[in-house]
Amino acid sequence: MPTIRDFHAHIYFDPDQAGVAGALGQAIIAAFPETRMGRVHLQPVGPHPRGSCQITVPVASFAPVTMWLLGHRGALTIFMHANTGDDLADHTAHVLWLGPSEALDLSRF
Repeated sequence: MPTIRDFHAHIYFDPDQAGVAGALGQAIIAAFPETRMGRVHLQPVGPHPRGSCQITVPVASFAPVTMWLLGHRGALTIFMHANTGDDLADHTAHVLWLGPSEALDLSRF
């Protein structure tokens, strides 16, 4: 296994869930100040099949953030993956789904 630099948690949402997803992202940042919120995409972007907001999670915070997300995600699906520098493996082999898994568009890798 290559070195994991950090993790991304992508909160997936449909247009009518954007407010809920944004609030969840802000709540993660408040609960775990070491995390960082990245871009919010209202449309599918990259390999992601729906709108999403990205949270960067340090390695040391992976377990507590994941446990927190399990209890707070509600009906939202969250795709989590390691960041090792191997984008294809990071989006296929080094993944965790909270909620139903969804098909990613891996053609870009």
